[in-house]
Amino acid sequence: MIDETMKIPQHVAIIMDGNGRWAKAHKVPRQLGHKEGCQTLEQTVEDAARLGIKYLTVYAFSTENWKRSEEEVSALMQLFRFYAKRLLGIAKTNNVRVRMIGERSRFAPDLVEAIGRLERETQQNTGLTFVIAVNYGSRDEMVRAGRRMLADAAEGRLKPEELTEQVFSDYLDTAGMPDPDLLIRTSGEERLSNFLLWQLAYTEFYFTDIYWPDFNKEELEKAIAYYNGRDRRFGGRNEA
Repeated sequence: MIDETMKIPQHVAIIMDGNGRWAKAHKVPRQLGHKEGCQTLEQTVEDAARLGIKYLTVYAFSTENWKRSEEEVSALMQLFRFYAKRLLGIAKTNNVRVRMIGERSRFAPDLVEAIGRLERETQQNTGLTFVIAVNYGSRDEMVRAGRRMLADAAEGRLKPEELTEQVFSDYLDTAGMPDPDLLIRTSGEERLSNFLLWQLAYTEFYFTDIYWPDFNKEELEKAIAYYNGRDRRFGGRNEA
């Protein structure tokens, strides 16, 4: 599917949708769908690294996900704890740097520490940067960024005339990262669900009916082939 003439997107973002519907279709508990989704994610990280993708950002847990049943949220938290340990080994084996975005203070202290350990112990890795959005919502991100800008302005560290798109970007959770070139959403839904609203301004969107647990390297390559077929233009001229 991928040949040497194709351009590999530098940054791929994924909305991993369909774990619950996959479980329902297979007549298994919803929690098993989330577990299968984690296994898919592990393989996708390895596939993305081997394909030469530099940044992979996934929507793991949104600010709205707290509205789910207490049982499901509790199961997800346990899954995060288990996965954080596995991810550390995967990251070290594949030279992957892990970064978390979102407001993490709502998580239990042990989970906050696990997130911090992932970031600390992989920060020197030079391969794929794997970005996990947890307790993340784009509107919340921009509100938090606005509060920091107002605080800096009050302290004289930021003047109104100094505010540019780049300066605003530097206050976001994704500061220092390139914007996504390609967004993939699974399960047939075609909406952003409050994910990276600022960063996706010029991103190509790829939607597939595949449920996330069934996503694989072939599907990732299909998305990259689609990206290569797009005539990307900015301001009336082709992308450089």
